Amino acid sequence: MALTLAQPAHAEVVIKKSQFLACVQAVPDREQALAIVARLRAEHPQAAHVCWALLAGGHSAANDDGEPGGTAGRPMLEVLRRQDLEGVLATVVRYFGGIKLGAGGLVRAYTDAVAQALLGAQKLPLRRFMALRCSVPYALEGMVRRELQQAGATLGGVSHGDQVEFAFSVADDAAAALRMRLNEAGQGALRWLE
Repeated sequence: MALTLAQPAHAEVVIKKSQFLACVQAVPDREQALAIVARLRAEHPQAAHVCWALLAGGHSAANDDGEPGGTAGRPMLEVLRRQDLEGVLATVVRYFGGIKLGAGGLVRAYTDAVAQALLGAQKLPLRRFMALRCSVPYALEGMVRRELQQAGATLGGVSHGDQVEFAFSVADDAAAALRMRLNEAGQGALRWLE
């Protein structure tokens, strides 16, 4: 089961006078991740590198920000993958201490920084949601509302025309049971919409 983070977690690692400031945090998509990276660059103008790795929406991305290719972003991404995380951005701001670490040293430093931040992070199961729509006669509107509330569904919208149309989202793991209950209670009068 994929996991996400409850709140941002930070760590600081110092290796041969270089300072690595790591942060791991939940993000919904690449756009928000890039905004966070841009904000970090603005907050740390003296930093040598702002490297990052992202797993979100089934996509992954990694950026070495001037470090030798494959020594920062990709190792950070592997840490996220090994922890089975989804919807998470890892960033590491590096202040160069004057001593070169070599490719192996950089990989270890970036990996350790992200791993240290994750040690202090609270991980939560990631719940995926399914969007559904249905229509029912007016007489069944109350029943549908009760079933949606009981299932913890989020009501997106209700329109009243010849029938009452509901748009809602429900956790994937509760969707099948909710559909079955609504079908039974609707006694053939409930229609699922595309």
